[in-house]
Amino acid sequence: MSPTPDDEDDVRLFREAVQDVKRLPRREAPPVTSRRRPVPVARFSRADRHAVLLESLDGETGDPELAAGDELVYHRDGVQISILRKLRRGQYRVQAEIDLHGLTVAEAKVVLRDFLAEALHRQFKCVRIIHGKGLRSGHRGPVLKGAVSSVLRRVGAVVAYVSARQVDGGTGAVYVLLAG
Repeated sequence: MSPTPDDEDDVRLFREAVQDVKRLPRREAPPVTSRRRPVPVARFSRADRHAVLLESLDGETGDPELAAGDELVYHRDGVQISILRKLRRGQYRVQAEIDLHGLTVAEAKVVLRDFLAEALHRQFKCVRIIHGKGLRSGHRGPVLKGAVSSVLRRVGAVVAYVSARQVDGGTGAVYVLLAG
């Protein structure tokens, strides 16, 4: 196929447009470093996710003996008492919080799971979960409080949790210390 007059005009115009362009000097390519990407860390193990799913389908809300005024205290083996004491005193900076008031147990579990996943993704160390004291739950007691406690015990990344200081919700909220 032979060039058409339009093609020849285009070539001529292009050459005129770039006639004053000077070639850049060649530079050596930067040395390739052997930095490897960090190995991704699973924040929730498959077993943790499965346990939370089973617990949410189970319908159990936690400890039926849990009363509205009872404090929640939990820590994994190996957690020093001094860390638990600092957590109880509110000496860790709360980096995020969630309020579960008004949610059903099923809704609260889903929202809590998503909240914990996001907190772990952002590498937060301490979060506050407001579950309420269950004062309007009648004879059932604090339904969300038991559900929150049950879910937190099943999440491997939860190092410890304690009821919050009175100013932060008292027995209606928990400080949660996350592995990180």
